[in-house]
Amino acid sequence: MANISTEDALEYHSQGRPGKIEVIPTKPHSSQRDLSLAYSPGVAEPCLRIAENKDDVYKYTIKGNLVAVISNGTAVLGLGNIGPEASKPVMEGKGILFKIFADIDVFDIEVDATDPEKFIAAVKAISPTFGGINLEDIKSPECFEIERRLRDELDIPVMHDDQHGTAIISAAALLNAVEIAGKKLEDVKIVINGAGASAISCAHLYIAVGAKRENIMMFDSKGLIDKARTDLTEEKIYFISDKKAKDLKAGMKGADVFIGLSKGNVVTADMLKGMADNPIVFALANPTPEISYPDATATRKDVIMATGRSDYPNQVNNVLGFPFIFRGALDVRAKRINEAMKMAAVYAIAGLAKEPVPESVNLAYGSRHLTFGPDYIIPKPIDPRLITTVPPAVAKAAIDSGVARKNILDWEEYKLELTKRLGLDNDLLKGITSKAKENPKRVVFAEADHYKILKAAEQVKDEGIAKPILLGDVANINKLIAEYKLDLTDVPIIDPRSHEQQDNRHHFGEVFWEKRKRKGYTLFEARKIMRERNYFGGMMIETNAADAMISGITRKYADPIRAALETIGTRPGVNRVAGMYMLLTRKGPFFLADTTMNIDPTAEDLVEITALTANCVKQFNIVPRIALLSYSNFGSVKGDIPQKVSKAVSILHEQYPGMIVDGDIQANFALNNDLLREQFPFSELVNKNVNTLIFPNLVSGNIAYKMMQELADVEAIGPILLGMKKPAHILQLGCSVREIVNMVTIAVVDAQSRTK
Repeated sequence: MANISTEDALEYHSQGRPGKIEVIPTKPHSSQRDLSLAYSPGVAEPCLRIAENKDDVYKYTIKGNLVAVISNGTAVLGLGNIGPEASKPVMEGKGILFKIFADIDVFDIEVDATDPEKFIAAVKAISPTFGGINLEDIKSPECFEIERRLRDELDIPVMHDDQHGTAIISAAALLNAVEIAGKKLEDVKIVINGAGASAISCAHLYIAVGAKRENIMMFDSKGLIDKARTDLTEEKIYFISDKKAKDLKAGMKGADVFIGLSKGNVVTADMLKGMADNPIVFALANPTPEISYPDATATRKDVIMATGRSDYPNQVNNVLGFPFIFRGALDVRAKRINEAMKMAAVYAIAGLAKEPVPESVNLAYGSRHLTFGPDYIIPKPIDPRLITTVPPAVAKAAIDSGVARKNILDWEEYKLELTKRLGLDNDLLKGITSKAKENPKRVVFAEADHYKILKAAEQVKDEGIAKPILLGDVANINKLIAEYKLDLTDVPIIDPRSHEQQDNRHHFGEVFWEKRKRKGYTLFEARKIMRERNYFGGMMIETNAADAMISGITRKYADPIRAALETIGTRPGVNRVAGMYMLLTRKGPFFLADTTMNIDPTAEDLVEITALTANCVKQFNIVPRIALLSYSNFGSVKGDIPQKVSKAVSILHEQYPGMIVDGDIQANFALNNDLLREQFPFSELVNKNVNTLIFPNLVSGNIAYKMMQELADVEAIGPILLGMKKPAHILQLGCSVREIVNMVTIAVVDAQSRTK
């Protein structure tokens, strides 16, 4: 897990607009007529319809896609009873997860009430606003009564995720782990350490899926919950055991399953050795598990291990459940989330782990062989199939159990709607980042005497994305590191001008001279230019002293490009390099080229730019669907640009018969399939959903991406330099730390692909 500094966390939450969420209008609002429709007098009409029929609130308002994340801050994970105001950042964060994983809108609500009756009354009073309620971070035992009362007294889905989220995900994992261990759930001996809300719910759900209550031993901070105890709550009494165990070590002797929902480092190697063959250990305390994954797997080669951490196999992560459970419940307007719906989620998640893993998930985790087994008992959180697997299962269970107020007649159409709800942008970036972390590469930062570069280097080092190498004046860099309190311990700092680098300068100069001696360089000039960081860094890449280079934050784009081309050069067969931007949008990722390099490419140049772009897009496991843009549509206007674009498309169709590509075409037709199908049904791009745009010249490409970056709700990653022999990427002037980190991530994945 990445090391997050106090400064980073506070800056993230305070920069720009404070907080993590905002409200965005979904209807036009630019004219007086729009405002009259949105408010008075137009708003009266839907109000009257809803007054006549309350169900129409789902037709005319956001209610059907709106969930309240509600807490009183009495049991915030890892922080305890910190109060409602202090819990707000957590609730906003939960809202983000709902949105990015299931396209559910969220209002977070922090209630200043610790008395259950007052809390229940407050939630009931505001409940007409929402289609569902997610209770969060409410302490035990009050949380049990609060959830039960609200579930019984309201007619919308209510779920306390701290109780049921971990229970659902861990139950799915347990079903699969028991199967892999060659055991039967009804026979296994289960030890649970922890007796809070999550542990109680886990135990109940394990019984629901087949475990025997008499085979469960539950421990709290005072020991085994047994008949001798007189301090037990009603929830704990249900799990009184008639077995004898003086402590956790004794209880684990011969156990088949250990579930940790307590605190870190309470299980030793000796305790693990005492368990039965093929032990199942879910050490779910976060961030420090009850026993670490390395210690457990070193102690028992036959252990099937899960934790709450993302840096080891089998992460039990609630995000596998709650967004998709509420999605399914909302889509059928369920009155509640009942046991049948929870069970449906369990079996859907468990079953998904047995299906062939999508290539995108394999690539994200640097693997070609993620398959059902000890190291893969539950799906990965980035698995794109979750949205089309869990909500339908939950929705069907709601319909079958009689709590749904809306039926789904066409399940395939419903799955298609679920797919359309989410663009691929977050999955793509998360996947690329995960892939980079599997095999981090050495990345040279050629302009390390800049705060943003150093901050990005710290971040990629902490997250395990890359191994930074810093170029620049050592004293200046160390001064910046100290001034901004950055942690760059053990990161190499190299000054190409220093006496210590004289031998390297001479060696790099000789290699460079051999490459460029017939292109105007003398040996003296070749050695001398190695004092310049972009040339020194480029030769580090060329001689395999590093794997990738990042530069350009303080210089004109042409300067570091020239250095990269002269030191590293292009791939064999590549006549000219090109620049591509990746734009992450709500409709998925779009790839734009050439946006930075070629001023006025010929038709043949456009063919090469298109081929380079298509190959790069394929590296992200995305099929490129390419439009060559113009101010004309298939010859509707005569001119040099439509003519060369049309010629380029003809060559592409001839040389790359399997490529999905067409043009010349205007941008609005390329991006609006309905418009394209209506006017140009013959186009190769009809019903293909274009994701790659090739511009006819640098003017149009550069202006277009910069306008989209500033005016639209998109994140731009780039420029990604295409056609280089080895990874060298040039930053745009004045880019942000996040943009630098994204480019480093791309560079690492690029370097990984070159070493296969």
